[in-house]
Amino acid sequence: MKEILRQLVLDAASAAFLNKEYITRDFPVFTIEEPKAAAHGDLSTNFAMVSAKELKLAPRKIAETLLRHIGDGHPLIEKTEIAGPGFINFFIRPSAWHPVLTEIHAKDTTYGHSAIGNGLKVQVEFVSANPTGPLHVGHGRGAIVGDTAAALLSTCGYEVHREYYINDAGRQIQTLGLSVLLRCRELAGHLIEFPEECYQGYYIKDIAADLRREKGEQIFSLPEPEAIAFCSRFAADRMIIEIRNVLTSLGIEFDNWYSEQAMVDSGKVESAIEKFKNQKVIYEKDGALWFHTSAFGDEKDRVVVRNNGQATYFASDIAYHQDKLERGFDRIIDVWGADHHGYIPRIRAAIEAAGKDKSQFTVILTQLVNLLRQGVPVSMGKRSGQFITLKEVIDEVGRDAVRFIFLTRNYDSPLDFDLDVAKQKTNDNPVYYVQYVHARIYSILRKAKEENALTITGLDDRALADSLAMIREPEEIRLIKHLARYPETLRQAAELMEPHRVAFFLMELAGDFHAYYNKHRVLTEDPVLAAGRLYLISAVRKIIRNGLTLLGVSAPETM
Repeated sequence: MKEILRQLVLDAASAAFLNKEYITRDFPVFTIEEPKAAAHGDLSTNFAMVSAKELKLAPRKIAETLLRHIGDGHPLIEKTEIAGPGFINFFIRPSAWHPVLTEIHAKDTTYGHSAIGNGLKVQVEFVSANPTGPLHVGHGRGAIVGDTAAALLSTCGYEVHREYYINDAGRQIQTLGLSVLLRCRELAGHLIEFPEECYQGYYIKDIAADLRREKGEQIFSLPEPEAIAFCSRFAADRMIIEIRNVLTSLGIEFDNWYSEQAMVDSGKVESAIEKFKNQKVIYEKDGALWFHTSAFGDEKDRVVVRNNGQATYFASDIAYHQDKLERGFDRIIDVWGADHHGYIPRIRAAIEAAGKDKSQFTVILTQLVNLLRQGVPVSMGKRSGQFITLKEVIDEVGRDAVRFIFLTRNYDSPLDFDLDVAKQKTNDNPVYYVQYVHARIYSILRKAKEENALTITGLDDRALADSLAMIREPEEIRLIKHLARYPETLRQAAELMEPHRVAFFLMELAGDFHAYYNKHRVLTEDPVLAAGRLYLISAVRKIIRNGLTLLGVSAPETM
């Protein structure tokens, strides 16, 4: 409807120009928006106000001329009015909204999809937690945001590739191996001192026990460096399996698991360093190698190789992002925790130094999740004694609640997640609130078919037109207008990388349905009216199903 009105305004303005009432047809960008107050119409435009300078006319004069060329009796417009300094408000005929329903039924699961991505290749890298411990709820938020952002891009015509970067090289992996080796010795009855810098969690003891069961005492026959390396690989592999399993339980799958160690072994890190040394972007100072990131907007240069010859994490990240670009991705999206904010300029510098446009690189920063129980913070896990793992949360409240509630706030704001609320079957639980509408509509449709022999599938064009003509109550039109916003919601969510917009849309749609259902009977004694209302609520069900599916949440038929 916005696009129809936009073209209508442009056609009328062009007609005014041809009639010499406007001095130019180079009109500025203008908006078509929904007024905040229903009394101001269905849609409004600021065309007259933003065009005043170019047209050298008062906004109200511009608006009056425009409406004269639009004329009365337009099939879509019931009436128009000029408000305030020159806003033009449009009141749309109820019947003009009915085609939204027929489009939803025709397109079904693809309603709202678009081709704005033009097949551009986008890589979304998310989670990428070090395989040194279980995933926590912060990882879960990044996982759900990344997975949903990828799904949104797919619905908008992008070719999307999901990737997990395994940080399985470097100091933290050596520390993991030492931690497991020491626990193996402890299980064998040796007295040990367990350093504070080692990983303290319960899972280290579990891995050590598994290692001893599989390898017996042979681990103790190896020289310590070899024993640590062996334990490192064994433990990292076990943690990656656990991470995969937890993410799978959330419905998250990756196209590729990219190993940092494999990248190092392939020589890609050394190759990237040499490339930038030849470009004079990496230089030597005080026995170390530095990346000249300050030349690309970073606050200072960064060490790539320390003076002891050990490469930094930044060195691997440079090589990794070079590899992403070499694989032909048009756009790279990384999902990180908010504590990595300061890392963005240096990666952006590496992108620019490679001769690429920095706009090809986007970072989504997710804020913390605060776990609550009846409003009280929860800090201790059942087994870890340190933090609640993501698996514990999923096991307690289920996949649907975790995925949906994690998207009920923008990722750039902290999220309070109350475990007890997430388990409630009340309207206080946002996922239940939305899913219940889907199940309620499904029940009504089933009842109509079984008891009243009413169905919307067999309506011919004439019968459908007669039924839709009955759909004119304010709450019905409000529902249809909400459904009409779904395509725009998907596009905006994809363009802005804000998947919470879809969750908000669904909660508001559920609210509109409850308001409608509490006031109007669907299965009325008038079969024509009942058929029209069934057609309406069936469209609502389809959009709720589509939206929930996009978010990775089930759309149950019963509750």
